[in-house]
Amino acid sequence: MIHTKLPKIWYGGDYNPEQWDKEVMDEDLRMFNLAGIDVATINVFSWALSQPNEDTYDFTWLDDIIERLHANGTYICLATSTGAHPAWMAKKYPDVCRVDFEGRKHKFGMRHNSCPHSPTYRTYSERIAEKLAERYKDHEAVLIWHISNEYGGYCYCDNCASGFRTWLQARYTTLDQLNKAWYTGFWGHTFYDWEEIVPPNALSEEWPGDRSCFQAISLDYRRFMSDSLLDCYKLEYDAIRRHCPDTPITTNLMGLYKPLDYFKWAPYLDVISWDNYPSLDTPVSLTSMTHDLMRGLKEGQPFMLMEQTPSQQNWQKYNSLKRPGVMKLWSYQAVARGADTILFFQLRRSAGACEKFHGAVIEHVGHEHTRVFRECAELGHELERLSDKVLDARVKARVAIVFDWENRWAVELSSGPTIDLKYVDEVHKYYDALFQQNIQVDLIGTDTDLTGYDIVIAPVLYMVKEGYAGRVEQFVHAGGTFLTTFFSGIVNENDRVTLGGYPGELRNVLGIWAEEIDALFPDQSNQIQLTEPWGGLDGSYQCGILCDLIHAEGAEVKAVYGKDFYQGMPALTVNKFGAGQAWYVASSPEPAFLQGLLGNLCQDKGITAPIPPVPGVEVSTRTNEQNESFVFILNHNNQAATIALGDLKGTDLLSGDFIENEATLAAKAVLIIEK
Repeated sequence: MIHTKLPKIWYGGDYNPEQWDKEVMDEDLRMFNLAGIDVATINVFSWALSQPNEDTYDFTWLDDIIERLHANGTYICLATSTGAHPAWMAKKYPDVCRVDFEGRKHKFGMRHNSCPHSPTYRTYSERIAEKLAERYKDHEAVLIWHISNEYGGYCYCDNCASGFRTWLQARYTTLDQLNKAWYTGFWGHTFYDWEEIVPPNALSEEWPGDRSCFQAISLDYRRFMSDSLLDCYKLEYDAIRRHCPDTPITTNLMGLYKPLDYFKWAPYLDVISWDNYPSLDTPVSLTSMTHDLMRGLKEGQPFMLMEQTPSQQNWQKYNSLKRPGVMKLWSYQAVARGADTILFFQLRRSAGACEKFHGAVIEHVGHEHTRVFRECAELGHELERLSDKVLDARVKARVAIVFDWENRWAVELSSGPTIDLKYVDEVHKYYDALFQQNIQVDLIGTDTDLTGYDIVIAPVLYMVKEGYAGRVEQFVHAGGTFLTTFFSGIVNENDRVTLGGYPGELRNVLGIWAEEIDALFPDQSNQIQLTEPWGGLDGSYQCGILCDLIHAEGAEVKAVYGKDFYQGMPALTVNKFGAGQAWYVASSPEPAFLQGLLGNLCQDKGITAPIPPVPGVEVSTRTNEQNESFVFILNHNNQAATIALGDLKGTDLLSGDFIENEATLAAKAVLIIEK
């Protein structure tokens, strides 16, 4: 568990009482108790309040808030406040402000506005983190530290340019090696001095929309920026650790956020935490996939849901209310996927500035007689009854999908062959095909050990990192099933093409050669035709985006293209390799094809769902060290659903009823069956 002092699913969220009169906090604490709120995240954006000038630190206001929360029995997630630097700092030390993609020097404003290579920012952020840790290191209400907030954004200033060159020297040692890795003979880009290298932005190599003339340079800059922001986090982490050797430390990630490689960040977070803000039209399976990815960052360790809105969001074009039951449903969805906390932004709705219409447990009316508060209180009381039942229980999967940030960057930086290829969309297609069949999935990185899985799926594995092909071969040879897709095995870690034919280093295990890649227009499609019926697959299926024109080199052809000049060429192959199989899907198929294909592969491995699938009903299982399992059944439909339970039976932890044979679940309702 995150902390032994609170052995239950934590419930609460971001709280900013410094924005209110003290009398307001008295009412808030009363309502916290009504709603079962036991954790408050405080001090997230209060740097300017705690440090009004360069030489003065004043934490007396924070002392008062902490003591009042503690007296109320409310535990604390204590933030370091470094997500927005003070105005005086930007005025006195302009290096703290970022230079943007267009080359413009920013002034003070907004948040997440600090240059990660500013000596000023690094000095003062580390200093305030240390002062906070020294002051509150022994406070029994502080359960966890929260560094900064939602790290993100890039900077292109002179300090970052200098830092980039230093980073490159450590990575490549010599300019000869850098020039070779970057393929700088193209377009006369050979570098003879490190100082000649500048950050890739709108003034040099890139243009808006994640496109670059020199992908290797842009790819390294993304690595460098992710590392740079991580270095800022680590400065504060180390400052806290000097005084708090045991208290867990985290920062709130943002799910599928593209600019930061969270697999590189994960080792430095004691517990993964993230902020979940789907819109009402976000596919349910995409939210579940993101939860699974966050769980996968630390190889299955339960995570924190650090933020979600009780109802309305703030940053979308149309910020709809969460309909009755949705907040609770999505909260349990997080728990079903491995969350051990349910925390909101925010506990009281702010009265001014750009988040005054962002949802909150306590609305502007200031009392508990609202629909949102009633729903939050109902959930709070259910979590109290759940106690520690599902705490620390793991989600166990025999199927893994590979997700790699660097590969994602490289795919979408590419100048060809299509602008329509989006990495997350392709990964999600494969995830959704399993989700619809109630098959549990882990999202893993390219460094994750494969031996614990029966099936490993790596959609659009465009970049094959050093040693990875060998690990895939070992996995398959030992009996594993590996599947990858079109546009895979093309380049190495520097976006340099692996010569000798696609799919490069994967060619041996896959038993194919991809001669050409055809890019289809949005209104074009081809067909994948099965050579013979196979399990849940039969006939023809639509495909599009890209079509690899492949030749079988030992692989068995299971399906062919149905149209165009490459009609009859392989579109789906399987290669027997040792005791296992390696599959290649040569285009982007329609959902029915993927459901049939992956259903067949799971059946071959004896992987079954806990209950038969029902449209709109999500199923996930958590299992604890005592081998007790908790099956979550969530009805995302707008109407009741009847579910055949098969052999599943047990007590519903929410109602206390014993459930067997079948269950009728109301719209947006949840069952948690302990078996």
